[in-house]
Amino acid sequence: MRRISDISDEYARGSIDITNRQNFQLHWLRIEDIPAIWESLAEVGWTSMGACGDNPRTVTGCSLAGVEHDELIDASPIAVAVDTRLNGNPDYGNLPRKFKITITGCQHWCSYPEINDIGVTAVRRADGVVGFHIRVGGGLSTKPHLAVLLPAFVHAEQVPDVVETITAIFRDSDELRVNRSKARFKFLFINHGWSAASFLAEVGRRLGYKLDPQAEDNAPEGHYRDHIGVHPQKQAGLSYAGFSVVSGRISPDQLRGLAALADEFGDGSLRLSAMQNILITNIKNERTTELVERSRALGVALNGSPFQRGTASCTGSEYCKLAITETKLFSIRLAQELEDRLPGFTDTVKLHIAGCPNSCGQHPIADVGLQGVLLNQSGVQVEGFDFFVGGGLGKNSTLGHRVGFRTPADEVPEALERLFSTYSNEKLAGESVRAWTGRVGDAGVKAILSGARASASPVA
Repeated sequence: MRRISDISDEYARGSIDITNRQNFQLHWLRIEDIPAIWESLAEVGWTSMGACGDNPRTVTGCSLAGVEHDELIDASPIAVAVDTRLNGNPDYGNLPRKFKITITGCQHWCSYPEINDIGVTAVRRADGVVGFHIRVGGGLSTKPHLAVLLPAFVHAEQVPDVVETITAIFRDSDELRVNRSKARFKFLFINHGWSAASFLAEVGRRLGYKLDPQAEDNAPEGHYRDHIGVHPQKQAGLSYAGFSVVSGRISPDQLRGLAALADEFGDGSLRLSAMQNILITNIKNERTTELVERSRALGVALNGSPFQRGTASCTGSEYCKLAITETKLFSIRLAQELEDRLPGFTDTVKLHIAGCPNSCGQHPIADVGLQGVLLNQSGVQVEGFDFFVGGGLGKNSTLGHRVGFRTPADEVPEALERLFSTYSNEKLAGESVRAWTGRVGDAGVKAILSGARASASPVA
């Protein structure tokens, strides 16, 4: 972490973004400095391998693997084994497109297996054996698709072979190479007739053996998957602290400060999450109060507001040539403004912002998703956002959809204030934002966002 901070200060104008694939992203690098940066990273065992290109991306997993109180299994050795086998392997260096894999033993599914090309999740069979279920073909972008569950139970020792076999099927799918815009793994299921059963049959044929029948699948109910706040680990006497970093943007000094806290209060280790946050593990319980007090000065929240915790964004037009609108600073300001406008709001909400249709900000899986657009306002082109509602993962996964409302960026906070205040007044007992928008309907949500309908009186 200190090395990343030093590189950022020296070469990247102080820029550091945490991505939703548990990576760090630096900007403003000059090509002539890249060899020195690569050498500096290599000194601490880091690489950019798997960060880009038509190859398997870095395998992600639960940020609390090995310490999470209710995990079924520590899947990190399996994730590392798969990453070691695939990442940098020339056999998989020229796939039809990029390929994303996550492997987790966490019951919260905090690494979002539903939207990975391969999502491997732990499951306990009726006989007590812990193994894995595998989902394939998940992804967002311009044609979002939830991953398909293969009807098989995969033992831990089988996972690397099964994952490699699935990757090889993707590599050998020549029909995907015809049209690059439709070359992601999901299009085998969307456009080319594969089903869960037929795909599993091909996996078994290539493996040379048949996998066990699937167990009962238990997708999580929970809305939050971020591991934020101070919570006990499964190791007696130890806790972890999850810091909420709005949209993943953090400064070198903040990162150094967290590294210092990890050394002083934990065992020196820090972890990144798919929600663009940072965690410190192995903190002695008797020192958690002191850690909380000491961390306040860093400006990185523990137990942030719903808007602090639920806001995520892509890189945006500040650094991405594909983005139509700026997203990072917009999302950070938006979370703060919603806190100011709605200080009593305590419900769980996911608010994701993307600067273009490619969905790097994952807006199709949010309660409210904002997709960047350009609007004509009195003859002047301005940045704005198209509103999506109804997205969410877990037991009842659904993809968000356009609600038919667009507005300039500077009018977004007021529109969301109307939406969330009306939700607070009208929700039924235990009703989530996603369930409420579904009950109100698109026409009703659009009327609230636009100000055409005033908030009703609170529901008794």
